[in-house]
Amino acid sequence: MIGVAKKNPPSDHVPYAFEKRIMSRLATVTPLNSWALWGGPLWRAAISCVAITILCGVWSLASHRQADSPESFSQAFEAAVFAPPSQHAEDAW
Repeated sequence: MIGVAKKNPPSDHVPYAFEKRIMSRLATVTPLNSWALWGGPLWRAAISCVAITILCGVWSLASHRQADSPESFSQAFEAAVFAPPSQHAEDAW
């Protein structure tokens, strides 16, 4: 096949009105709308992000323990802030 291809070199002949046909075809092509190309994927990503946010919110509300009351938090915070200076930091944690 290579030998046959070498014996038949490509021609420099251009078909009649080739340039006009190409230019008329290029004139009918509309340019790509970059906003439309980005719009669909971004909306799909936004919808999935909202769904993930709602699921995380439901999960955090469902896993909320009743033992964590504001009184126990305030007492633990006060104990941490007013800890005696003689207590080592490693013992507090």
